[in-house]
Amino acid sequence: MPVHVGTSGWQYKDWKGVLYPPEVPTRRWLEEYTRWFATVEINNAFYRLPSRETFEAWRERVPDDFVVAVKASRYLTHIKRLKDPGEPVERLMTHAAGLAGRLGPVLLQLPPTLRADAALLDACLGCFPPSVRVAVEPRHESWWTPEIRDVLTSRGAALCWADVLSRPVTPLWRTAGWGYVRFHQGRARPWPRYGRQSLETWLRRVAEAFDDGDDVYAYFNNDPGAAAVADAAAFGRLAVARGRTVTRTPAGLAGAPGR
Repeated sequence: MPVHVGTSGWQYKDWKGVLYPPEVPTRRWLEEYTRWFATVEINNAFYRLPSRETFEAWRERVPDDFVVAVKASRYLTHIKRLKDPGEPVERLMTHAAGLAGRLGPVLLQLPPTLRADAALLDACLGCFPPSVRVAVEPRHESWWTPEIRDVLTSRGAALCWADVLSRPVTPLWRTAGWGYVRFHQGRARPWPRYGRQSLETWLRRVAEAFDDGDDVYAYFNNDPGAAAVADAAAFGRLAVARGRTVTRTPAGLAGAPGR
């Protein structure tokens, strides 16, 4: 049960020549990605929920040890704003079931204008099958209350630890037996890289909260300039050096952490 290290998406043109050799066509980028990483967060599902057939096709293209986290559709989180969650959750899970055993956590990223509502969150989480891991990323400060923490804990949902500019923008609550971390933007150069000190600080936070036998999913969302690839690789190397079990990361593609 390692630290699962990957990126938020894989279809970025400026990763060509960094993660993807120039001769590899775009249609083969997922297969190439799986050579270097063992997990990915499907970020574009937020904008348009892929069909079950698309999820099934992805399942066929990735190896048996690959884990796919799925960001929930904005229809549930931003349009419905968690209200009447039954149908949107059922549709999401029916489609994502095409991943079968490759399905990892589902991420609910909430709108920054959505204020805390413990009953609303509890009802939404209650619509997910018990076997599905759900991470929640609130983005309004009203959510940081004991009541919200209790809802997450009682449902076995993980509070997503989010980083912006190398600082946590969420409390570092452990609300489940597994963890979920998202790196949005670092402060190092070149932008939007993360520096070594920042990555080491995050590794310490993870180690203090989770044993090496706990699953922790860490995704880098700072995709411009392939920063996510370099930082995920650096994070993986630093974690291994500190004795953590880590899924594969591209040892030979990225340089040192940013400056």
